[in-house]
Amino acid sequence: MYNLAGGIHLFRKGKLAVRFRRISILLFTVAFIIIAAVMIYAFNAIAVQITEDYAERYAATSAEALSAHIAREISVITIAAQSEDVIAWMKDEFNEEKKSHAFIVLSSIVSQLYSYNLYIGVADSLNEYRVEAGGTVNDISPVAVLNAEEPADDWFFDTIHSEMDFLISVNIDHIMQRKRVWLDYKISYNSIPLGVICTGLEFSHVVGELFSKYESSDMRGLIIDKNGIVYMDSSLMKDNEFLHSEYTITFEEVFSDPVMIDAIKTHHEEMDGYWRSGRDPVLTRLPSGQFQFMTIVPIGLTEWSVVILSQSSSLRDTMFFLPVMITVLILLIAFAILSSITGYRILFKPLQKLDDSLIHLNEHSPEGIYGAERDDELGHLSNTIQDLFNKANLDPLTGLYNRRFMDSSMERIMGLLSRSDGSLSVLMLDIDFFKRYNDTYGHDEGDKCLQAVAHTISHSALRVNDLVIRYGGEEFTVILPNTEIEGARYFAEKLLQNIQDLKISHEKNDASEFVSVSIGVTTGKVNVHHDISMYLKKADEALYVSKETGRNKYTYIDFE
Repeated sequence: MYNLAGGIHLFRKGKLAVRFRRISILLFTVAFIIIAAVMIYAFNAIAVQITEDYAERYAATSAEALSAHIAREISVITIAAQSEDVIAWMKDEFNEEKKSHAFIVLSSIVSQLYSYNLYIGVADSLNEYRVEAGGTVNDISPVAVLNAEEPADDWFFDTIHSEMDFLISVNIDHIMQRKRVWLDYKISYNSIPLGVICTGLEFSHVVGELFSKYESSDMRGLIIDKNGIVYMDSSLMKDNEFLHSEYTITFEEVFSDPVMIDAIKTHHEEMDGYWRSGRDPVLTRLPSGQFQFMTIVPIGLTEWSVVILSQSSSLRDTMFFLPVMITVLILLIAFAILSSITGYRILFKPLQKLDDSLIHLNEHSPEGIYGAERDDELGHLSNTIQDLFNKANLDPLTGLYNRRFMDSSMERIMGLLSRSDGSLSVLMLDIDFFKRYNDTYGHDEGDKCLQAVAHTISHSALRVNDLVIRYGGEEFTVILPNTEIEGARYFAEKLLQNIQDLKISHEKNDASEFVSVSIGVTTGKVNVHHDISMYLKKADEALYVSKETGRNKYTYIDFE
């Protein structure tokens, strides 16, 4: 005979996962019986319906996804095209300093683009440049001279003479032998064209995943331009000739149904330039043939449209299951609520405490993570999180915070300082002639030197909210919230002396007989428009001055 007290006691025994699993199994069994009964009733009660709305949703989803891909690339490329540094270089192409500033902007942009490269044409000289991810400013040199007589250079001359800011086209990348979507953006100053910046997305990749759901006899998806050229056809997704060559079949060559052709022509009559986003799908019932519906949706920011052909059966299944899924969802939500109530004391309350401790940890709090002393799964999780936090946010050689931690922490710190009208001081430090030190004493001694300098910097920053970051290589950053100019100067002077007091011999140091550092310092009042990169840039400028004027010193540049 079942003992009720014994059964209750069973649910109180075991580790956290075991206890929660036993309760969940019981609740899920009850919920499953109810859900099964409801689903059986639903399957018998729901009539099979075909809705035109569902056909429109298929097409609209496709167009929105493609438009989002293109809009993202446009938003990124616009930053480069409108950058003051890039415009300044275009106006004075052979000025090395301006080219260097432009490279900083362009290399940042390239890392965000799908293709990781840019083509740039300059209107004045007709020089063509190529910028790739991972390159240096020295790599920016002309790779070709643009020629209006060469069809391959039409991208430049068509864009320069266009009244639009950008042009979008689909052509074969003859280097990669693949079809690409090309985005050509005009760079202008006072309405005078200075050049064109170009990037490309691999077309089959952009639409491949999207159109894979149409690889059936029930549905077919196409992309056409204003002239009816078919750029993508789901039935040809595996056709290498179609994907990798100048394959230009028209819609009328694929379909002869006059209703379909008239609908396409009517659709394009409404076109005036590139389509605007947010246009509604147009659905046409087809009187005969394999498909019953044709839905056309413009792709925003382009001259293309998505055309979806579908049979009623391809829409019916989805509609059949939709009410069932809604019903199941409601029941599962009810199950989740009941499960969370019973599992709160066992699982969620300890997890809440763990979460609170993680918030403190992320806010640079010295408190440890909750649950580290437990011997159950939560304890293992707490210790694992602590270990992962250390690996993700601490430099393994010096034990200092790394740039990732700085980036994740500074948004909160800057927000607090801007609300309290607080000051922020930032120091950039670089060990003088550290490469020479490594070459002279070896990398093992170089690591020891880095550790000693890091330890000194860390112990010089005494306040809890001060952050010491290994910024990279032999470069360090110190963040001093609520520190005015006098405090920043005092800290820099103290740091110079503390590192000199280490008396680490460095015979190849032109600035001192011992290991020394050069420091750049800046201080400013934080407001909502500031971010940490502005302070880092200003401190880096000051560091550059220190290096150029003798090293083993600090230079202060006011942030404002």
